[in-house]
Amino acid sequence: MPDETLDLIAQLRANIGRVVLGKEEAVRLCVVALLAGEHVLLEDVPGVGKTLLGKALARSVSGSFHRVQFTPDLLPTDITGGNIYHAQAGEFSFDPGPVFANIVLADEINRTTPRTQSALLEAMSEGQVSSDGQTYPLPRPFMVIATQNPLEFEGTYPLPESQLDRFLMRVSVGYPDRPAELEVLRTHREGEPVEGLAPVLACQQVVALQEAVRQVAVDEAIDRYLLDMVAATRTSDELHVGVSIRGALAWYRASQAAALVEGRRYVVPDDVKSLGVPVLAHRVIPKGYQHGGQRDTVETLVARLIESVVVPE
Repeated sequence: MPDETLDLIAQLRANIGRVVLGKEEAVRLCVVALLAGEHVLLEDVPGVGKTLLGKALARSVSGSFHRVQFTPDLLPTDITGGNIYHAQAGEFSFDPGPVFANIVLADEINRTTPRTQSALLEAMSEGQVSSDGQTYPLPRPFMVIATQNPLEFEGTYPLPESQLDRFLMRVSVGYPDRPAELEVLRTHREGEPVEGLAPVLACQQVVALQEAVRQVAVDEAIDRYLLDMVAATRTSDELHVGVSIRGALAWYRASQAAALVEGRRYVVPDDVKSLGVPVLAHRVIPKGYQHGGQRDTVETLVARLIESVVVPE
């Protein structure tokens, strides 16, 4: 692998790590999602650094960045834009919304209504926005980083399954350990360090890395291993809905990106296995499911199913 590719990825991880302290795994997963050309959902209790992580990743890329604070009164056109009548010209023209950016931070996405949440579906799936019969392409690269509080918190609207399925992975940030928390206190004395974070990658470099991900080799034995684990979710007596083919494809692409992040041009079983819970847990539905509150149970179940599949030699 060219040294330049490794250097770019290392610079990106290090730059984010300058302000997101003690969260190496969460940073790695977000970088994997970016290189896979997909979107990430950061879910955790308030105040643990979800927005900080999203802003640090966005500011590390020199493209356009928009942050949208999701509230109950937000409308779909507040995100996508819409046709506006201009009196001087005597005609309507499309006014792009904040989704027209390289990286969009959808902050507290589950505080707005499902109707507004669904405004992101086409953008996340197709990389475009449709309005009054016209289609408007989004810039490349395009990534949505959404944050949400756990569903048992007051004033939240659960994301529908179709929306969850558009996120490559769901990531928990968690509390930092004591040394990292002491460092947070020290570095935040005079303000937010993320505001001074300089970009280390141009958009063209991100697109080149995304194209390099698709060239990462995957042995047929790895293909079978991945599909064996997908099949285990579909035949489990504890799951009502298993992983879809879209989920399998997302896991495949994420494994390629994880290999590249680790400096390899080929996927190994650990690349696939390490991503199983963040990529799959939000895509399955356990039996007796009630919307919200069962994340730990589902993740434990998915991890157990993954462990039950024989790893290829």
